[in-house]
Amino acid sequence: MKQLFEFFPLIVFFAVYYKSDKDLYVSIAAVIVATLISLISLYIKEKKISTMMLVSTVILIVFGGLTLFFKNETFFKMKPTIINSLFAAVLIVSTYLKKPILKMMLNSSIKLTDQGWSTLNKMWSAYFIFLAILNEIVWRNYPTDIWVNFKVFGIMGVTIAFTIIQIPILKKYFIE
Repeated sequence: MKQLFEFFPLIVFFAVYYKSDKDLYVSIAAVIVATLISLISLYIKEKKISTMMLVSTVILIVFGGLTLFFKNETFFKMKPTIINSLFAAVLIVSTYLKKPILKMMLNSSIKLTDQGWSTLNKMWSAYFIFLAILNEIVWRNYPTDIWVNFKVFGIMGVTIAFTIIQIPILKKYFIE
């Protein structure tokens, strides 16, 4: 159910984009509203909101708002780069401080050795940097239609593949 709340705004963004004759500005307004609805609904249901979702929402509102206010889609297209760079920076700092943030976030669902948590943190740091660079390449070199499809389907597909690739790498660090 939580994943549905998190993907709902992305589905709304994609659907509105193609239903509104590819009007990115209408889609941005719709995704901001959908994200706020999702955030409020998740809070009502779980009585808490993840830091990642809260940060993503604030960045969406700021950059979506700037895009709408200035009628300049660059702000919105840079949003994934900024979010992924921010997440990478947090993971890098937490690895450097030897307090892997992923351990704090996922410890109840995954049991790994300390080396495993450090490895996972480093892999996700690199992954977020990769996504930031990939977003920059796509939005700067391809039409908006391609970028929208990349944002909705490309990032999701790459994330699923990356997650699956990690399993054999981390297998040696699992704690029974």
